[in-house]
Amino acid sequence: MRVITLAGSPRFPSRSTSLLTLCQHKLEARGIEVIPWNIHNFQPDDLINARFDAPALLALRDDLASADGLIIATPIYKASFSGALKTLLDLLPERALEHKVVLPLASGGSAGHMLALDYALKPVLSALKAQEILHGVYAEDHQISHYDRQPELQDSLSQRLDEAVSAFWLALTRHHHPVAQAV
Repeated sequence: MRVITLAGSPRFPSRSTSLLTLCQHKLEARGIEVIPWNIHNFQPDDLINARFDAPALLALRDDLASADGLIIATPIYKASFSGALKTLLDLLPERALEHKVVLPLASGGSAGHMLALDYALKPVLSALKAQEILHGVYAEDHQISHYDRQPELQDSLSQRLDEAVSAFWLALTRHHHPVAQAV
């Protein structure tokens, strides 16, 4: 199985990206191939000018086409996900997430923004025809320390992230249909 991770934070390192890295390690330990993508893989001019033929965008589209799932992470700014990530998602084809299991992750300054996953990000993922969008994990900034080195999570967040990765893995195995080998 193959999974794409997509970090939508304009900052690097970032708390939301550290969540993705931890998920990547957990999935690789289960034998899943993980291909990491970051908003920094894209030229700002390509995003701002909606260059649908930009090399990085075409490469992401190819990787998504061959993936079983996507884990997407974003910081929450002003009650929504990052504008850079929105710009990128707007450039993907309408059915870019068809047949994909998606796990959304977010980090923000307070619990007051935790519904941004449900009211801002999930509708966009649904518009891209994701087959299954899991509940997701919202982390308050204070729950993640040392994100610029070796991230440390508060126990409650660590447990929620473990549970989300397990649910993601189960959903992947439930939806995964290997291509039959030609004889």
